[in-house]
Amino acid sequence: MISSTPSVSGRRDATPEVTVLSRLTYPEVAVTRDGPLPAGYRHLRYRTSLGSGVFDVAADAVLAWRMHRAAGVRLTTSAPRAEVGVTLVSGLGVGPLRLNAPSQVVWVVDDARRAGFGYGSLAGHPARGEEAFLVERDDDGQVWFSVTAFSRPAGWLMRGAGPAAVAVQHAYVRRCGAVLRRLCRQ
Repeated sequence: MISSTPSVSGRRDATPEVTVLSRLTYPEVAVTRDGPLPAGYRHLRYRTSLGSGVFDVAADAVLAWRMHRAAGVRLTTSAPRAEVGVTLVSGLGVGPLRLNAPSQVVWVVDDARRAGFGYGSLAGHPARGEEAFLVERDDDGQVWFSVTAFSRPAGWLMRGAGPAAVAVQHAYVRRCGAVLRRLCRQ
């Protein structure tokens, strides 16, 4: 597992930790940060430019859950910002058709060039795996947003959804990119 500890600059740097989060439904913890993605899962990689001069705004929007909420996800979290061990339940849909997905943050990075986190599935999540949301500033000052994920169905619902579930996941990460660009312009 990856944890975060305060750095001299006040930002947070990722450092290895011995403790393993025991309620996760998959064994490959923090692979979205360290790679490579494991075999036996569907992989997703998405990257888009946010422009320049927007790193701090984008980093805060990702770490404080604003991007997810602005993308239309009903989100209940155990803390106001992403930190290792924080639990969250994402809800998509409405009323009795709402699909709830419990997860736990497994790694966080927040330094001068990178900010983001990865969360992993908990029991009750329709999929097993991990998803990471990362904002990075390159050497030219360009800011990039990326999503990296690996998953497989945890039960009949996701297996039955098949290719439609994959299409929804891809549409969701593209929506996150568009929403984050909008938040950076406000």
